[in-house]
Amino acid sequence: MKKRTCRILGILCALVMVTVLSGNALSTAHAEESYPDIEYWFTNEGFLPAEVGGAYYTLTKDTIGVGVYMPYVDWNGGQTYREQLALRVAANDTPDIFVYNGGIENSLILDGAVLDLTDYLPELMPHVWEAIPAAVWESVRANDPTGQGRIWMIPDVTNFTRHGAYIRTDWLEKVGKSMPTTQEELVDVLRAFKDNDPNGNGVQDEIPTGGRMEARWMDYLFAMYGVAMYEGYPEWDVYDGEITYSAVTPNMKAALGFVASLYKEGLLDPETLLNSAGDWSGKFDSNRVGVYYHIPWVSYQRLQGIYDYTNGEVKAQIANLPQLSAEGYEGYITVKPTGSSGKMVSADVAKDEQLLKAACRVLDCQYNLEYRDLEYGVEGMHYEVVDGKKVKLPEDKATQELLILQTPGCWVENVEVITSRLEAIRTEENGWQIDQAEAVLNGNQADGKIIAGDGMPSSVYDGYEDIQNRTLYVEYVSKIISGEYELDKFDEFVDRWYKNGGQAVTDRVRAWYEGKK
Repeated sequence: MKKRTCRILGILCALVMVTVLSGNALSTAHAEESYPDIEYWFTNEGFLPAEVGGAYYTLTKDTIGVGVYMPYVDWNGGQTYREQLALRVAANDTPDIFVYNGGIENSLILDGAVLDLTDYLPELMPHVWEAIPAAVWESVRANDPTGQGRIWMIPDVTNFTRHGAYIRTDWLEKVGKSMPTTQEELVDVLRAFKDNDPNGNGVQDEIPTGGRMEARWMDYLFAMYGVAMYEGYPEWDVYDGEITYSAVTPNMKAALGFVASLYKEGLLDPETLLNSAGDWSGKFDSNRVGVYYHIPWVSYQRLQGIYDYTNGEVKAQIANLPQLSAEGYEGYITVKPTGSSGKMVSADVAKDEQLLKAACRVLDCQYNLEYRDLEYGVEGMHYEVVDGKKVKLPEDKATQELLILQTPGCWVENVEVITSRLEAIRTEENGWQIDQAEAVLNGNQADGKIIAGDGMPSSVYDGYEDIQNRTLYVEYVSKIISGEYELDKFDEFVDRWYKNGGQAVTDRVRAWYEGKK
């Protein structure tokens, strides 16, 4: 493989971003042809590694003829994953297939680290080619940093509102409140959560709401002010008739004033700006959080955490929090159908024809419904057969290997696909969790809006990595929320942002958007 420049290591290690993906698929029929093994890096949030010769590796080998494996690489909100991937790329030892996110793709392409997939898709990956809408492929071609209209990545596609806030309705009942429908009512509910011991443990340890470091994962508080934001990352949308970075708009300033007021009053977790992904999830799992922003259908995991933590004494009840709007603003949840993550293939696989075919086969099988049964994993480890039907076993990260391969439901998502995935893991024991997960999933679909910046290439940030990494934004926002800075310091941030590369990036984005229109 072409020797990497030190630039790629610096960029990859600096990026901190998130994505949440979940498992799916395959059949029991043996593949007719045997291929080399494939190292496939995927999201792992604590499961055992899928090692060569292990149970999951053997399952994929027997099913599609390719043994798929991955060493243990902790996801950690994407940060640890990207750091470890950066080290492998810099050492000229890129995994055969890997999930990308956080805007790293252009650097990988320009440094020769990944394979041009254009000519291989129709012939060797027909199910991939057909599953992804033509408009998305056109967007991928248009964003090719080489300017040649080639396809270097297989993007994830999300055709629905993927995020939302949900609220503990059992807590609402305990404090004598109804579902809030205005911002003022929400604040009143948060105060009641803080002061009235709704978790009933006799200790005033409730956290009305909160988020994670870098002011992430509390998007719904910003969304009330029409701030385009995706998992805590400010996005680009149309403001005053022009596509603009939401972080430098008057909407953001107003939102920060509101969030800072919640922090000052103790309605926002005082450790919000310190919480890692595990810290924040752990607080919800331990029955302490009233309103939580995340991926709604994953809520069944949060419900199980509370149930386990309380030794089965508490079956938490949640519901979708309606999209609220601050006075004078129109609130919405940011939707990005093209997304900012997907899969890439190492350029090295092209050196071996069989390895290339193996990589293409693995990717194609993920979009082939014939192999969807692999979503159940390994019998005895991930599922058991009851009355002739596969039934998922309870999630156990201490004994279950990571399910690496995902089928179409994960890559071209919609409500029906997610619902079918939830139904696939329904059992008599977890039915109460699945019911609630499906309810919150459906509850926020009307609240989403596709933003103008969907599909924007990360090349707009070339030469301005600090802008892409939100360095200045995180500094000012964190200090404004915590009260170290007065709200008026926001104007200083905006001025510095434009002078330190923001204007150049804005000009590029607006030129791209005009071309897109």
